[in-house]
Amino acid sequence: MKPTKPHVILIAGFLGAGKTTAMLALSRWLTDQGIRAGFITNDQGHDLVDTRLLQGCGLATEEITGGCFCCRFDELVDATRRLGAALQPDVLVAEAVGSCTDLAATVTYPMRRLLGNECTIAPLSVLVDPVCAQRAFGLQTGEMFSKNVQYIYRKQLEEADVIVISKCDLLSAKEIEALSAVLQHEFPHAEVVAASSRDEAGVDPWFRRIVFGDQHQRPVMDVDYDRYADGEARLGWLNGSVTVAAPSPADGNVLLRCLASDLQRRLYERGAMIAHLKMTLHSGDRLAAVNLVRNDVVPELGIELPELIAAASLVVNLRAQAAPDVLEEAVRESLAAMTGVPGSWSLELIHAEAFRPARPDPTHRDGTRI
Repeated sequence: MKPTKPHVILIAGFLGAGKTTAMLALSRWLTDQGIRAGFITNDQGHDLVDTRLLQGCGLATEEITGGCFCCRFDELVDATRRLGAALQPDVLVAEAVGSCTDLAATVTYPMRRLLGNECTIAPLSVLVDPVCAQRAFGLQTGEMFSKNVQYIYRKQLEEADVIVISKCDLLSAKEIEALSAVLQHEFPHAEVVAASSRDEAGVDPWFRRIVFGDQHQRPVMDVDYDRYADGEARLGWLNGSVTVAAPSPADGNVLLRCLASDLQRRLYERGAMIAHLKMTLHSGDRLAAVNLVRNDVVPELGIELPELIAAASLVVNLRAQAAPDVLEEAVRESLAAMTGVPGSWSLELIHAEAFRPARPDPTHRDGTRI
């Protein structure tokens, strides 16, 4: 069974919730079902790790940079049509920026209204990191974001059709049950599911719901755009490109682990609260990737290089509750410190953009006025 016309699936959720890993798992599931898919990534800046990861897996991918889908709606439509013309996909999967909300009113509802003859729209999925969710709803103690950042977090869940407790392999069955109960009580309109994209446990019912189900429009939620804008402005953003070289072939996996750990330490010392750090190291067609979603966890090397390398390119995507100049200073210091890592690496930052997201200004908003 396939959709009769391109089916647009929007996957949302706060920074570090596991959206990209879910997209990769979904791509494998779609392939197994014989369903052709295209992918669209999105970010406030440029040099996107997610785009490189998806393209590195051979997936047809468009990217929209310089703003979220709601503020770059026309570009989203253009990307949808380009993928449609080039690929003739059954499904288009779009990953929203992790600090954005109000996506039903500003993205999926306008798409259905304006492109209803060209595509169908899936139920909106919002992913949550299980540990962050436990802390947000009082089931566990730990570091928390400021109130207006938490406001965005809760608004994302309020508009969800499906709330996905991702990385459920990190919790016990009892913890999953307790978190599911809290989420279902707080957001009774949503279906709450638990899934692990890493080992693909529990993903089949969720994937079937979004691949073959349609979104049903309901009244849009009220959003205080002043609080929303303030919450985003409390987050620092850094995207950077780095050249990497060693005098002789060395272990790039060790370099990536050491760099992530060193940067984690420097950010913690500066009082920065990490929302998400992602880095990819590319050498030819080979790729390694490291991921960090909180201050208090060990960086995870999700993809490893199979052999030693002497030259590569590095892409850094860092989001944290801290001033952008704090992020850039920490990144530059960590890059310089890698000369002491086995391999005597030389890392040069050739491009960096460090900023706070601008106030959201949606192209469309269906329903009540802002």
